[in-house]
Amino acid sequence: MVSRSLKTHLLISFFTVILVFSLPVGFLGYYIIKKDIIEMAQQRVDNSIKAARMVYNNEIDGIGEAFRLASFDSDFNELKQKMRLDYLKQVKVEDIATVKSEIVQAAFKQGRGISGTRIIGYEELKTFGEDIARKVPIAIRPTLMSEPTSQKVLTDVMAKGYAMPLYDESGNMTSIVYGGRIINRDFALVDRIRYLVFGDELYDGKPVGTVTIFQNDTRISTNVVNADGTRAIGTQISSEVYKNVFEQGNKWHDRAFVVTSWYKTAYEPLRNIDGKIIGILYVGILEQPFDDMARQIILLFMAIVVGATVLASIVSLIIAASISKPIKTVLNATRKLSGGELGHEIKTETGVTELDILSQSFNEMSLKLHEREVSLNKANEKLTELNKSYVDLIGFVAHELKGILSSAVINAYSLRDGLLGMINFKQRKAMESLTRNLDYLDATVKKFLNLGRIEKGELPVNKTEIFLKKDIYDVALNSLAAVYQRKNMKVENNIDPQLNLMADTDLMMVVANNLVSNAIKYGTEGGEIRINARVFDGKVEVDVYNDSEPISEEDKVKLFKKFSRLNNEGTRKVKGTGLGLYITSQIIESHGGNIRVEPREKGNSFIFIIERGL
Repeated sequence: MVSRSLKTHLLISFFTVILVFSLPVGFLGYYIIKKDIIEMAQQRVDNSIKAARMVYNNEIDGIGEAFRLASFDSDFNELKQKMRLDYLKQVKVEDIATVKSEIVQAAFKQGRGISGTRIIGYEELKTFGEDIARKVPIAIRPTLMSEPTSQKVLTDVMAKGYAMPLYDESGNMTSIVYGGRIINRDFALVDRIRYLVFGDELYDGKPVGTVTIFQNDTRISTNVVNADGTRAIGTQISSEVYKNVFEQGNKWHDRAFVVTSWYKTAYEPLRNIDGKIIGILYVGILEQPFDDMARQIILLFMAIVVGATVLASIVSLIIAASISKPIKTVLNATRKLSGGELGHEIKTETGVTELDILSQSFNEMSLKLHEREVSLNKANEKLTELNKSYVDLIGFVAHELKGILSSAVINAYSLRDGLLGMINFKQRKAMESLTRNLDYLDATVKKFLNLGRIEKGELPVNKTEIFLKKDIYDVALNSLAAVYQRKNMKVENNIDPQLNLMADTDLMMVVANNLVSNAIKYGTEGGEIRINARVFDGKVEVDVYNDSEPISEEDKVKLFKKFSRLNNEGTRKVKGTGLGLYITSQIIESHGGNIRVEPREKGNSFIFIIERGL
């Protein structure tokens, strides 16, 4: 963990609090502003499509009103011009079947005036006049997201039409007059709708609102312009909108890229009087004004948030400085105290009650530490003298006993084995008991000699390359074979013969002897001892297992302490000094390793890990 000053921690905490509050507020503000403006734009376009539909329907109704007010006894060409129609026809009742107009057919069947939108084929269109037919064709221009089509030219037209039956004095229908206005290239229509719905509002040189009428998927009348400023006649609608509106008959309300710019759009299907979709009515509102409005409001909002953050940061700096300065004084004093200047004092008037109390407590602590230091030095001198005497005594006694024991052990074994003359059975039994006690005493003396070396800090580690099985554990097992054979124990040495490492041979022998002898002493009669080793991550792990009573969690912490022995039924029967595992742990630690015990289902594993060093 990176260490930082109190002032830095305070500043980080203050800034974190500021960010925790300012960032959500900023994002919330952004979301609300963006959402409200987008919803406002969408609501406006939704209302606009309704208004555009109403204007479009009023246009059709206006044609019908003109028909109802007109007198059809006058010249049709003159009447057509007065009614601002592109075509005006009259058909006798007996010839009704020859007319392709579904509006005419409906007026004939219902006996009343009928208005609507219809598609007029090119052949029928030519009957209205060659001049009209020549102006009608529109070259189809695919767009980036339009549906692929093989059609190159649009020759049919969409028209707003009206048909009205005429009756004689007897009330009999004699004929039907019908006419209409062609929508294709009727820019006045879409401009009038735009003006009535959006007015003349411009933004960055572009109309804010646009209106388009599609025939099938092609623009036939529009005030949407291309990049060159011309009206986008003949361009196709996107395939997604076409499928939703023209093919499925749904309304479409979403943003869309219209020729050159993004618009909030609304599309509705245009149907003929039979309900068949023949085109699409579109209105769009330029997104840019709303985006710029949102951007300006967000920038203003963010400026307020940033300003508040800066102000809060300045206040945080002032507060952090006022808190950290007196604490730095205490910190410097503690450094002097830890450096040995016991009794060092600081001023207790900081202006902050809690810090005044802290300063006063520090001064009291400093004085008491000085007094305790003096007392401890005196006690330490005495303990040093006592410890030196204790260590010297251990070394002297162990050294003296070692020489005496060596002679006694040799003589006892010679006498027991008949090398000094034959002995009887009772004498041999007594000698076996004697040699066992001498072995235990010899092991105890060796432990005390090792303890003396450890206490004096005279435990040098002379590492050489050793083979763990051959050089250490085979030797330990051979020396203790008679002991584990007496207990009928099965011993497995599973260490790989090729497993080698850098370690002190003599010290590793002490470790092996201690662990194996403990496994024998505290193991179950007729039980198993298994020795395993493995290499991992450049380290060697050795596991010495024996069948025995599993060690409890409470007793695990006592095992590796000096002169500490477990107090249970299994250990009470076995003699011990409580030094073997302590010495073992010290040797393992001197090799940079560690040792632990892990209880198993039927016994215990003593496991140590040291660096392999190769």
